[in-house]
Amino acid sequence: MPLCTCSPLLPPPPTVNSHSLPHRRAYSSSSIRRRFTSQAKPIFSFPPNSAKFSRTPLLQCSSSLPMTAEQDSSSTSQPQVQGSLLKSRAFWVSESIIAWNVDAGNDSCYLFASGTAALSLTGDGVLGEDVKVQLQEDRHGLPENVKTKFPHIKDYRAFRVPPDLDVRPLLKAQLAVATFSSYGMCSDATGLQLPGVLDELFSYDGPLGAVYSKEAVSLYLWAPTSQAVSVLVYKEPSGGNPLEIVQLEEVNGVWSTRGPKTWEGCYYVYEVSVYHPSTLQIEKCYANDPYARGLSADGRRTLFINLDSDHIKPEGWDKLVDEKPDIHSSSDISIYELHIRDFSANDQTVLPEFRGGYLAFTLQDSAGVSHLKKLSNAGITHVHLLPAYQFAGVDDEKGNWKSVDSKILEKFPSDSSEQQALITAIQNDDGYNWGYNPVLWGVPKGSYASNANGSCRAIEFRKMVQALNRFGLRVVLDVVYNHLHGSGPFDENSVLDKIVPGYYLRRNTDGFIENSTCVNNTASEHFMVERLILDDLLHWAVDFKVDGFRFDLMGHIMKRTMVKAKDALCSLTKDRDGVDGSSIYIYGEGWDFGEVANNGRGVNASQFNICGTGIGSFNDRIRDAILGGSPFGHPLQQGFVTGLLLQPNGYDHGPEVVAERMLAESKDHIQVGMAANLRDFVLTNYEGKEVKGSEVLTYGGTSVAYALDPTETVNYASAHDNETLFDIVSLKTPFEISVEERCRINLLASSIIALSQGIPFFHSGDEMLRSKSLDRDSYNSGDWFNRIDFTYNSNNWGVGLPPKEKNEKSWPLMKPRLAEPSFKPQKSHIHAAVENFSDLLRIRYSSPLFRLRTANAIQERVRFHNTGPASVPGVIVMGIEDGHEGLPGLSQMDPIYSYIVVIVNARPTEVSFTSSSIRARTLQLHPVQVESNDEIVKRSTYDIGSGCFTVPARTTSVFVEPRGV
Repeated sequence: MPLCTCSPLLPPPPTVNSHSLPHRRAYSSSSIRRRFTSQAKPIFSFPPNSAKFSRTPLLQCSSSLPMTAEQDSSSTSQPQVQGSLLKSRAFWVSESIIAWNVDAGNDSCYLFASGTAALSLTGDGVLGEDVKVQLQEDRHGLPENVKTKFPHIKDYRAFRVPPDLDVRPLLKAQLAVATFSSYGMCSDATGLQLPGVLDELFSYDGPLGAVYSKEAVSLYLWAPTSQAVSVLVYKEPSGGNPLEIVQLEEVNGVWSTRGPKTWEGCYYVYEVSVYHPSTLQIEKCYANDPYARGLSADGRRTLFINLDSDHIKPEGWDKLVDEKPDIHSSSDISIYELHIRDFSANDQTVLPEFRGGYLAFTLQDSAGVSHLKKLSNAGITHVHLLPAYQFAGVDDEKGNWKSVDSKILEKFPSDSSEQQALITAIQNDDGYNWGYNPVLWGVPKGSYASNANGSCRAIEFRKMVQALNRFGLRVVLDVVYNHLHGSGPFDENSVLDKIVPGYYLRRNTDGFIENSTCVNNTASEHFMVERLILDDLLHWAVDFKVDGFRFDLMGHIMKRTMVKAKDALCSLTKDRDGVDGSSIYIYGEGWDFGEVANNGRGVNASQFNICGTGIGSFNDRIRDAILGGSPFGHPLQQGFVTGLLLQPNGYDHGPEVVAERMLAESKDHIQVGMAANLRDFVLTNYEGKEVKGSEVLTYGGTSVAYALDPTETVNYASAHDNETLFDIVSLKTPFEISVEERCRINLLASSIIALSQGIPFFHSGDEMLRSKSLDRDSYNSGDWFNRIDFTYNSNNWGVGLPPKEKNEKSWPLMKPRLAEPSFKPQKSHIHAAVENFSDLLRIRYSSPLFRLRTANAIQERVRFHNTGPASVPGVIVMGIEDGHEGLPGLSQMDPIYSYIVVIVNARPTEVSFTSSSIRARTLQLHPVQVESNDEIVKRSTYDIGSGCFTVPARTTSVFVEPRGV
């Protein structure tokens, strides 16, 4: 008999013999059967002779209500006790250790547990416990492994749990620790955070989710803190009564059951009875399966879907690996970022029922598909799709959407606030959202499917990937593992925090959820969070044959997790998995901020930490240097291409000498970026000193360079975040310049990205002068502000002032620009921009010298001229040398060209430049530019006799030395 037990949450059910399962009879929706696979077990069980445990009277189970004022010391008239059970300031970090930074001198410390969540804190201390256990302080402090795992609590006091305590059942209860003086007075009390001990005792690598065999469907759910788990099985996606309610059996924290093959195609939801720290109650939570692979249209039920079934595979799906476009090296990658709905929502050449969804990519002759084929033929290798998993913010049932008639919006002036008022009035009920509101990571978003119920979303996602692959583009999926949209026991978008409350979401030292990413930060430093991320990546790579992953706010994920992800993906093989994992590329945002900054929660995947792994990170340094300022600075602050010093816009950049230095520093930052942002690349800076990339500093004193390999740098000038490239150029350049000049500046910025070493990344529409009417954050701005016109008739400039929420403070700057007709490009401008952008891609892929594969190759072959204090401001001259006769030690890579010179002239006037080190070269304008429709770039010249280059204003010219000339 156990020394202490707690009343079971449910009356003991009858035992059912599992051998009878194949013979069970059918039940109608009006005749519901509950099947139990085991008897309810007592929550606590301890050795009978331990003097360290005390038994208190058992309490009845309280109802699932928010904590009342009487449960917290702040609302009692009795003597006040420091602390609160609302907070969880103590950490159960291992089976034997609880960490707490309590300031209690020599006070005694006790652990309290209540299986019915009946603990309360009064002037007399903690009451309502089933178990009270004395803890002993370990004066040696926390062990090193604990400090490594939890660096933010490394200086906490360590309290030892009695070695003969059966910890596992306690973890299902409400827990608290409290300190008492020698007189028995309670001095402090708090709840506990459990991830450390859960990782130690319940880490698990077996099956999870629904597992299909020829005879049965099995369910596995990791929920070690739950007191009971049942599954409710439904025939239909919504409504009706469950066909069955089956209680799962627990083995070491994993709950499971085995059901009939007839479950396939049905829906299910878990009923989980679990203590939730946000309410201090035992809650009955209803949740989807964390490993869901399908959903009902309302997102409330998980679909039993076997993705290995032939009827869910498009024709030829299993052989798609052999049709994938060739990628010989990750250095050959170039990325085009695209939102699924943006691609076709306004494309009249797409069937109405396909618009805004997966199937729009399967058409062969739509305007959008024709444009993608053009980019693919020019050189783009990967399409990066914004989030396509199940996210909140867009109802999957299209019949519930609201919209505004575009004909009404078109009647308002180009600088009116009326458009945004109408759009924002319905923005949470329309069909648009970027999708950075994850609910379930492993299910394709239903709003992009023709039918959100059943298997359509899976089939159509596969058809989209297959179609893109077949016209030459690999597919990158944008994954958001750093946060979740919902939390708590009642939020309809909460899943993981209902299954194991307090585990999946990262909490601060008071026990409240961290929100630095936006909301509900996840904790990849916890074993089963990391496992879920890795499993999800493998699922998308194997089941949907995705070719790459872009990690949103990657810096909030641990470096260890990212390295494991890369290794796991690379281990996939054609023969075993139908996937060539070695060709999968992963990259992300390595920003270092919030609670993870400076390795605050472990070594995170920040820009500086991730180097040496082969994982890419976005290079914001080159973006800011090209455009000026930052997304968080003044919108008029100018940069290298937008007129800093050379064509001022009226913004006060300080005295001229300051602007000169800013321009020179921007040039250095860009040059480092063009050399793949390698930290050890040596160049001559604006002061004439030879420095490494890591010794070139940003305005905040941080090193510009961080990469050790060219594929670790993703260079970009614009992305879905912030203004489009054309919009930011239109804001930062002088009001009075012509639209033709803005078009050239747009191309100039893109040329730097296209011709740099590293991975070039382009936002969809960069090449079409795309505008969002100056919207700086269009995540929820509807189709109106996010429109793309692949017929090139409009770039969407001047469709009204952008939504007030994110833009109002800049409306005074925006309004006169949007009102001025001369700012809007015409169709001829857009068409020329597309052709000129395609020329840049063709140049990049005309020579392997633009795509060097190693840091050593870049250091040996790339040189910057026009450097030092005597250089011409606003001009970058980059030379790339190949092996040739007379140059020992340098191998030949390019059979066509032995030397390439790229000159970027950001000045508003023509420039001439002579370099003694290049003078002996027999250079000529690149054939692509000779044949270009751009008449301006054709005026670029090189005089062999003098070695003088002449480059027109705001132009990037490429000169090559053909072999044998």
